[in-house]
Amino acid sequence: MNKPLIRSTSYRGINTTVAFVGVVLFFSVFTPNHLFLDSRNLSSIARLAPDLGVVTLGIGMLLIAREFDLSISSIIPICAFIFALLLEAGMYPLAAFFVTLPVGAAMGFLNGVIVVKTGLPSFIITLSTMMFWRGVLFGASRMMPRAIRRYFPANSLLNNAMTMSVGPIPIQILWLLFFTVILGLLLHKHKFGNWIYAVGSNQDAARAMGVNVALVKIVLYTLVGTLCAFAAIMQATRLGSFSATQGARYELQAIAAVVVGGASLRGGVGSIGGILLGLLIVKSLENGLILMRVPVFGVEAFIGIAVILFVILNEYLNRRTE
Repeated sequence: MNKPLIRSTSYRGINTTVAFVGVVLFFSVFTPNHLFLDSRNLSSIARLAPDLGVVTLGIGMLLIAREFDLSISSIIPICAFIFALLLEAGMYPLAAFFVTLPVGAAMGFLNGVIVVKTGLPSFIITLSTMMFWRGVLFGASRMMPRAIRRYFPANSLLNNAMTMSVGPIPIQILWLLFFTVILGLLLHKHKFGNWIYAVGSNQDAARAMGVNVALVKIVLYTLVGTLCAFAAIMQATRLGSFSATQGARYELQAIAAVVVGGASLRGGVGSIGGILLGLLIVKSLENGLILMRVPVFGVEAFIGIAVILFVILNEYLNRRTE
């Protein structure tokens, strides 16, 4: 069995691609002085979008399995906080990186175990863990930012790996593409990807086929936690500081990007390529509207309307396919 049991329809892929091209063309024409296509603006998008994008890929795979994780907006700042504490304690940055990754993985693993063992909706479980970890973080950090730039030696390996550019291309976007390829191969070419689609489509049928549903969910939650830790370190390194508000609202933005990318909230449908395009659509909308000097509340409102329209369209396409 080397092909996914459930595939995203070609309609969804075409829909997402057309939407992305349309958004780019619109802002290329209507932003003042065509600033959207300015190399500095594109570079800015390439540096900022991967902070959310790396996590969105994991959330997308989780949503395909018909699960949610709202706790990412707490896992990210906690991992950044631990990373900052390790640096302050004198740990070498690269060593702090490899210590922080398992912290995020453990937090994701805990989410998965609770969801599997209790059988309660993941929306409620991860909402609760998000609130719990946020309280722990606010108490431990006292909401005070921490500068970490001085702990990075000049031209240190980790700093270069997280902030440098390869020619005109920021390395952050290359990390996003790297994870897109790896997770794309896992989802679309590996047996485990078949299991993800099967679990999201029908858990009982998946069990009857011998799929370990609990294992699939726990692995996906652990993956999301690990990606959160990576995104936290990448963001903290770029900013040169820790902030307790890192990752704020990422849980909603990630779900919005995944839905815009063609994944179904009912599970069993979606693709890594679509998720990446959904992320780029959401970030392009945000960036383009800001360049057009739309007020912040207007940006939020417009993106909200766009997500609703995509959900309606995707549900229509899903019913038509069925």
